[in-house]
Amino acid sequence: MVALTLVSPHSTCSFSQLHTKSQPAPLQFYLSPANETITCRPFRSFGRRFVTRSVPSGLRIRSAATKPAKSPVEEEWKKKREVLLEKRVRSVDVKEAFRLQNENNFVILDVRPEAEFREAHPPGAVNVQIFRLIKEWTAWDIARRAAFAFFGIFAGTEENPEFIESVTSKLDKSSKIIVACSTGGTMKPTMNLPEGQQSRSLIAAYLLVLNGYTNVYHLEGGLYTWFKQDLPAVTENEE
Repeated sequence: MVALTLVSPHSTCSFSQLHTKSQPAPLQFYLSPANETITCRPFRSFGRRFVTRSVPSGLRIRSAATKPAKSPVEEEWKKKREVLLEKRVRSVDVKEAFRLQNENNFVILDVRPEAEFREAHPPGAVNVQIFRLIKEWTAWDIARRAAFAFFGIFAGTEENPEFIESVTSKLDKSSKIIVACSTGGTMKPTMNLPEGQQSRSLIAAYLLVLNGYTNVYHLEGGLYTWFKQDLPAVTENEE
């Protein structure tokens, strides 16, 4: 039985507590607007006093759940960006992506949830969702569901552990791929975002280059811009 007693997200995370009947273990939870997920990290405690540090846009909880080992998806954006730049992952706008798809045999890899893909997607796009609905009911999953529910999100998502396996079954490692999500994110620095902005497509591109894919591009502006500029789109029933 779990209960979320106090949550208050701020730019420097505020305290909240998630209790169970057993002795709680200290954890740090935060919501990531970029990939629409909530992740959690353990933080140290000494006696009854918790020693914490500020993190961007998040919240802290105490929970009886134990966080699984850190995955590549959970790496800091700064590290992901460094790898993407080192591997020369290039960002292209939607018109360039459309041209590459039609003239150079590029494949658009749509990493949005399956429901969004079915509603509309570029013709010929391949869908492998990088995040999926939370399926299990372990203490850890219950904690995450409760944290999502506080924000009014009753269909919380988690990393899709079969992402690379699914991509590999559809696209070989020499394929020319443009990774796309809704918003796109960016690796370009700005005054407000000196390291750019993480997104689901950039996370997916990071996983692809880590797993040996060598021709990975990223859709700047995302599929929102694709649809806004009236580029071709189809539904699942139209293909």
